[in-house]
Amino acid sequence: MALTARTHYNKGAMQLPVKITYRGLKKSLGIEQMVLEKATRLDKFCDHISRCDVAIEQPNHAHKKGNQYRVRIDVTVPPGHELVAEEKQIDNGTHDPLAKVVHDAFKIMERELRRVVDKQRRNVKTHADSRSPK
Repeated sequence: MALTARTHYNKGAMQLPVKITYRGLKKSLGIEQMVLEKATRLDKFCDHISRCDVAIEQPNHAHKKGNQYRVRIDVTVPPGHELVAEEKQIDNGTHDPLAKVVHDAFKIMERELRRVVDKQRRNVKTHADSRSPK
């Protein structure tokens, strides 16, 4: 099983390395660019991400059709939140399953980031409101 890992430092809003790992399939510049664009977009939902690892897998790469693609995104948000989004897609020959699974996995991560950020904002607001007046 082939393994290629690369760390990218995005120029632009997100100032953290995005580590992309391929397992069971060859690196694709198109998919790599899509991953980097989607990772940069995560910064819109949470501006204090400290890590973003993306694993792209094709477990049964010997088949032409019916292959399953899997994308797993691991993101760390201080103080100690480890978020994981995982999506699978079967290649049925009707569309680009790899692009779809990447897109869907990042949509899941966006929802997770919104949930964590909303929770953090509520906690800060609750603490501020609970202080005694001077």
